[in-house]
Amino acid sequence: MFVKVGSRELELGGPHLTELKDSNDILHDADALRRRIAQDGYLLLRGFHDRERVLEARRAVLEKMRKMGKLDRDTLLEEAVMADGSKSLFMGGTNEDLPELLNVLNGDHIMLLFDRLLDAKSLTYHYKWLRAVGKGDFTGAHYDIVYMGRGTRNVYTVWSPLGDVDYATGGLALCLDSHRFEDLKQSYGKKDADRDGIGHYTDDPLVITNKYGGKWATTEFRAGDILIFGMFLMHCSLENTTHHYRLSVDTRYQSTLEQIDDRWSGKKPRGHYQDPVSR
Repeated sequence: MFVKVGSRELELGGPHLTELKDSNDILHDADALRRRIAQDGYLLLRGFHDRERVLEARRAVLEKMRKMGKLDRDTLLEEAVMADGSKSLFMGGTNEDLPELLNVLNGDHIMLLFDRLLDAKSLTYHYKWLRAVGKGDFTGAHYDIVYMGRGTRNVYTVWSPLGDVDYATGGLALCLDSHRFEDLKQSYGKKDADRDGIGHYTDDPLVITNKYGGKWATTEFRAGDILIFGMFLMHCSLENTTHHYRLSVDTRYQSTLEQIDDRWSGKKPRGHYQDPVSR
């Protein structure tokens, strides 16, 4: 089976692309979770969010999009079919008009997970990176540190699909071992999106693995699943090859004891000073 990873078609199970593995077996062992993410660079937790609450958040987002004229009115809301002429939509911000979404992303269940993972009281950035990715679009490969590197480096990204995401709709792909690519971390990983006007590293995933090694990994996702990874794990997305929007949201978590990148927190986070390529 071939899937479109960024701009490149790769064979799942072939030399360049494998399956992500979940860590549900160690969910309640904080030490094991810390060891796993240090070793593998990520944690995939299946069914971590309550599925019905995620689907409720999805419906709220879709209702907002329908009012904006982004959805085909002749199909069911839940199908998220793109209206003629519609494109990908970025809805980043505090999303205070979507309490159903915030109830998931700021819930006790995930805050307690990061309290345990960080062995300290945790916080989540007020800014949430909410996206509706349309047909033909994907996210290029990048490190998150480029976009939020003005505080502690010990920030975790959580990617949550808002709905079931198959290979055709285009979920996330991770470059295994890329958290150990020291040359890349000391070059691209030292950049700042606002200061340097830089965004993604490349749209071609093999540019990275051919030069630095590693291998790409992905999977299909269900509403409730989450992917956790740090600031120095190279990742991209599969291309959405369908007419259905792929809804997902990125959130960030860190210890309250460490410095915060103030672009992303506070009552009215200012975000980027300019408009670099969004991830």
